[in-house]
This record gives sequence, C-alpha cells and structure tokens, in this order.
Amino acid sequence: MIPAEFKYLFPSSVDEAVRMLAEEGEDAKVIAGGQSLVPVLRMRLAAPTALIDIGGLTELTGVRDDGDSLLIGAMTTHYEVQRDHLVQDHALLLRLVTDTIADPQIRHRGTFGGSLCHADPAGDLLAPVLALDAVMIIAGPSGRREVPAADFFVDYFTTALAPDEILIDVRVPKYTGWGAHYEKLNRVAQAWSIVAVAAAVQVRDGSIAAARVGLTNVGSGPLRATGVEAALVGQPASAEAISEAALRASSGDGYKDNLARVLTGRALTAAVAG
Repeated sequence: MIPAEFKYLFPSSVDEAVRMLAEEGEDAKVIAGGQSLVPVLRMRLAAPTALIDIGGLTELTGVRDDGDSLLIGAMTTHYEVQRDHLVQDHALLLRLVTDTIADPQIRHRGTFGGSLCHADPAGDLLAPVLALDAVMIIAGPSGRREVPAADFFVDYFTTALAPDEILIDVRVPKYTGWGAHYEKLNRVAQAWSIVAVAAAVQVRDGSIAAARVGLTNVGSGPLRATGVEAALVGQPASAEAISEAALRASSGDGYKDNLARVLTGRALTAAVAG
C-alpha cells in the first residue's frame, strides 16, 4: 500500500526541527530510524501532513560520559548502544536488552530514542529505562526540559512529549559493577515480548545491596516492580531470597502474573550470578 501524501522536511539542527514541528502543527511527525513509523505509513494507519526527518542530526548520536551518568543521544542506533564500551561498563542491562531487539538489520537502523518515543508496551527498551531511573531530555519551543522515565510513559503508544517537542538525549545513571539480565519470553526469536523482565542487582559481601526490576508488556506501559526490589534489599544473594521476592512481581493479569513471577526469578538469578 502507498502512504498518503505528506510534506518531507529535513532540518539541519534540533532548533530548526522544533520550529518545523511548531509550524506544521500537531499532524506533523518526526521520523528517526523509521522502523516503526514506515510500516504504519504504508498501511495508512497514520497520515501525517508532514514528516520531519532528524536522521541527519549528528548532535543526537552517540554515548557520552557525563560524570555519574551516561548521556545517550536519541538518534543513537541500537547497534551503537549494543557495541558501546561505556554502556558495557556502566549500564550493562541496556546492552543485554539491545541484544534481544529484532534482528541485525533493524538494530542498524532503529534508534534508541525512537523506540522510547514509540512507547509500544511490548517494546524491550521501556522497562529497562524505567528500572534504571533514566531521565528524558526534551527540546521544545520553550527550551529544554527533563522528564523522569516514570513520568514519560503515559499509556499505550503515548508519552509525555508534546506535539512540538523532540526527545534529544536520555540520561542513564551509572550502575558500574552491577549484575544484570533481561529474561524475555516470545513465540519465536526476534519477536516482540509476551512478557519480559529487566533486572539489575548490586551484590556486596554476599548480600543484595540494591536492585532494579522492570516488567515489559504487562500493561499499558512498562511497570517498575518496586515490591520485588524492596523484598531483595538486605537479603542474602540466595535462591531462596530471590524466589520469595519474585512472588511480588504482579501485572494485575492472572496469566501474565505467573509469567512475570517465573521470569523475574530467572532474571534475578542470572543477574546475581553475574
């Protein structure tokens, strides 16, 4: 199927892209890697009046050390995140998650920020970003603002971005030395998650000093398993403590509750093992 007619714009800076969005109105769309938007356009499930292509904005690419956190540019591809040594050293969970996203072709085109802005509840990056207390840095007509991941994901395919705003960076605190794992249940390799669990754990002297757990595709957005985290802190890094804590993973859905608990146990066990 052929997409509906639209205006195609190619800004040379973030400020120009924001201006174009404001001028074109709420029916304009930003296109990054295009791995989610292009199929929707082809099926005419969306018919924007203008596409603003930010693919040429190199200022939005790359991973940068920012002291106690990393700054990941919104246009950084999954492949670049997957291969980056800073991510490997300080945000291992993101590297492990990115390993599971689609296939190599998609990872070379799809972008870190694009996936977050698409906000598909089955998307693999949402729960890890939530669990790691990431902060979204957004550009709009009034300047820059920061939104915690907990407030960014609003509903199915809906974020806190206004129609005239663009996600430019994601700030991720460093989790140097933490164990991590992403446990994903899907029907076939490279498919969307039925349920998945992102876990990062800090172990000191045989005990769990801190834990971060996020659940994928258990509701209208990612879910932070705070009950699991609280049950783990201060406990020995043992199979018994993990099993007990995993029982607190809940989606509000009977079928997915069971999956969430089983996968949480597996993810935490692997994360503790390092």
